[in-house]
Amino acid sequence: MDSVPVNGVLRSRLIETTIMALEYDGGVVIGADSRTTTGAYIANRVTDKLTPIHDRIFCCRSGSAADTQAIADVVTYQLGFHSIELDEPPLVETAANLFRASCYRYREELTAGILVAGWDRRKGGQVYCVPIGGMLVRQPVSVGGSGSSYIYGFMDSNYKPNMTKDQCLELTAAAVSLAMERDGSSGGVVRLASISKDGVERRVILGNQLPKYSTH
Repeated sequence: MDSVPVNGVLRSRLIETTIMALEYDGGVVIGADSRTTTGAYIANRVTDKLTPIHDRIFCCRSGSAADTQAIADVVTYQLGFHSIELDEPPLVETAANLFRASCYRYREELTAGILVAGWDRRKGGQVYCVPIGGMLVRQPVSVGGSGSSYIYGFMDSNYKPNMTKDQCLELTAAAVSLAMERDGSSGGVVRLASISKDGVERRVILGNQLPKYSTH
């Protein structure tokens, strides 16, 4: 565990966060806040929780920073080796299953919730959820982290099948901003990425550019 002393007590550095991924007609959009906490202490205000695994495959991480970084590094290595063996880009489903295998095998030791999203030639844009414990589920839209409880209803009401990329980017930015308003463990900036056959486009929305929802 990645731990630091706080008031004489070792506390793990956690990604108590808001992460999400959406499928759209032609690819996927992923988004996250950027705050990393150690107890009540904000260890990092600009963490990048959108982690590239391969050219068109990313993961969003929540849980222990050390655990999720280690798993992402292992899967990145395994997937790169697999791609060399096949002499072609790997499938998103393959990446998701590699995450599932590690999270399930070490479920008693790890605190890791992962969203895997990307595009491949076989199934297009895909989103997979690997919650703590190592289950694997494909979903058209998935949210995770401590801020997710504030936005499930918002996403249920606003996400529709076959949305455009711009609609999904706007919805993701709004949802993460809404979670950041209410969740004390989410904050910083909003990082977004869209992944399609054309590649990866990344954006950052700074704190003073985020939509405001509360009146306090």
